[in-house]
Order: sequence, then structure tokens, then C-alpha cells
Amino acid sequence: MGKKTAYQYKTKGVCSRLITLELDGETIQNVEFIGGCSGNSRGISQLVKGRNAKEIIRRLRGVRCGTGRTSCPDQLSFALEEALKQAQECK
Repeated sequence: MGKKTAYQYKTKGVCSRLITLELDGETIQNVEFIGGCSGNSRGISQLVKGRNAKEIIRRLRGVRCGTGRTSCPDQLSFALEEALKQAQECK
């Protein structure tokens, strides 16, 4: 098991304002969306819990909401990517 680390990501272009997440190494322990559609964000959070962050980045990157350029799942992929990058820099 890796070191558990918490991260915050300020979203861009979506209804949610912030994503908080906790990783244990590359494994997603917890995700919470602040703002946005409660049902969808809670559902996404449950689906990604316990999964590998890199796999989730690949699956969610580029998902769009309606005619928008991004979505909450897409923003989660950026949050995870940033968290992994920060974890590598701390090593």
C-alpha cells in the first residue's frame, strides 16, 4: 500500500466548483464533488472508489456534458492526473 494523500482541484467549465479526492498510491480511496448535480457526482464517486487512477483517467478523459467542452467526469480525470503528478514530485 502507498501513502494516503488528499488533494483538491478547482474545476473549470462545469457546475461543480471543487473536487476533493484521496489516493492511496494510485488507488482512489474517496472522491467528492462540491456543487453540481448531486446524484451524478455521488454515482461517479462510488464507481471510481477502489479503482486505479490511471485507468479512470483513460476512461473519463474527453467525456463532455451536452454541448460543453468538458464535464464533471472529464474534470475528475484532470484532478486525478494532477494528484498523481504532485505525488510523484513529493517522492
